[in-house]
Amino acid sequence: MKFGTSGLRGLATELAGAASALYATAFATFLLESGLARIGDEILIGRDFRASSPAIAAVCAAALSALGFIVVDCGAVPTPALALYAQARKSGCLMITGSHIPADRNGIKFYRPDGEIDKGDEREITRIALQLEKRGYALEGAVASRQHREAECKAFFMARNRKLMEINALKGLRVGVYQHSTVARDLLVDILSYHCATVVTLGRSEGFIPVDTEAVSDETAQQFKLWAKEHRLDAVVSADGDGDRPLVADDHGDPLRGDLLGLITANFLQAKAVVTPVTSNSGIETAGSFKVVRTKVGSPFVIAAMLDLVASGHERVVGFEANGGLLTGTDFDPNGTKLPALPTRDSFLPILAALSLVSTSGQPLSEIGSSFQLPAAAADRLENFSVESSTRLMTYLRTAETNIAAFVGSIGVVSKVSDVDGLRITLADKRVLHLRPSGNAPEMRCYVEAENREDAELLLRTGLDRIRNWTQS
Repeated sequence: MKFGTSGLRGLATELAGAASALYATAFATFLLESGLARIGDEILIGRDFRASSPAIAAVCAAALSALGFIVVDCGAVPTPALALYAQARKSGCLMITGSHIPADRNGIKFYRPDGEIDKGDEREITRIALQLEKRGYALEGAVASRQHREAECKAFFMARNRKLMEINALKGLRVGVYQHSTVARDLLVDILSYHCATVVTLGRSEGFIPVDTEAVSDETAQQFKLWAKEHRLDAVVSADGDGDRPLVADDHGDPLRGDLLGLITANFLQAKAVVTPVTSNSGIETAGSFKVVRTKVGSPFVIAAMLDLVASGHERVVGFEANGGLLTGTDFDPNGTKLPALPTRDSFLPILAALSLVSTSGQPLSEIGSSFQLPAAAADRLENFSVESSTRLMTYLRTAETNIAAFVGSIGVVSKVSDVDGLRITLADKRVLHLRPSGNAPEMRCYVEAENREDAELLLRTGLDRIRNWTQS
């Protein structure tokens, strides 16, 4: 088991056994030892629609019950809904989800009563898990006693999203909801209908489909184009498996970048400070009147930077990732009502912010996207790319500047290199090639920027080919 950019990840077959009990026990022990919880407190559990998630949730519930906690089963709910509900109840929680990774894998996201665990917490939970393992920890014969509050958790989250804008704010818009297997699928329909959009449901699946909002497959992108034309849609919206990353396609069916959605939402909330990873578009610094802070990839790093800004007196603080997940570090007041801070990724707020801009501006989403004049960006990944291969490549590139120059020699001339998270190589013609091993899956990610979309797509293909060919040489 390994903590990645957000949560613990591993093979579903491993998590469904002793591993989930071990780490659930380690997490609960961490809460007790740090004074964040006491025996008899509630701990909430949610899950996505993966086939393995109910079994993993049951094992975690049994482990937590064995320690004397009251386990509250919130069912299949979006991660931001679970986090919001737990935050309001001052309870810890666990979300059983592998997010966008393949169905044979799964994961657990852990939340303290005051929000997501940070990197220091991850290290402490890992330390406790190793200690338990050395002592021969085993969960034997424990049966969970669970309270069920799925409807209440969903209703609490829906109430938050209803007050973001006027009830008829999306009247006149036709919006497709790509439902696939995301736990957000029915709530997305409900909230868009509540705000008076005409909703067309699309592509619902009973089997799990791993949708990555940072690397939309060609097949999915083509399907969006067909749906947009067939149903005369103003947008197609969706989310990843656990509903914390948005996916929005415009009136032509072209997916919008997640960092563009974050930028739109920052303007919607009138943010004064924005935190975003180094993989987000380099044009964000000049696209608004807010302060911008860059971090490593992963919500724990974004949250840590937001907390630093708040501690230093900044107001109206927002964070977002290149995958579109939107975090709020302070309270906001859209539509004149208080929106409490939710420092975890949320897909609903950026979806509603983008659609609200279509409604208020009278412009199609395709024109709105291009009006920001950001550098054209693209991203994709090489799947089943071993950790050993990633390590070997990154070690080679970091060993000497001449190695980087040789690696990109057929692509361009190196101007500068950033090593904040992976290697971000800026070329002399201002194109960007960013290589980064995934923090939670055997994948190598590639992010690029160029002057126009065609050049960005070409650079992306070239970069992925270069990675592939280097490992085979």
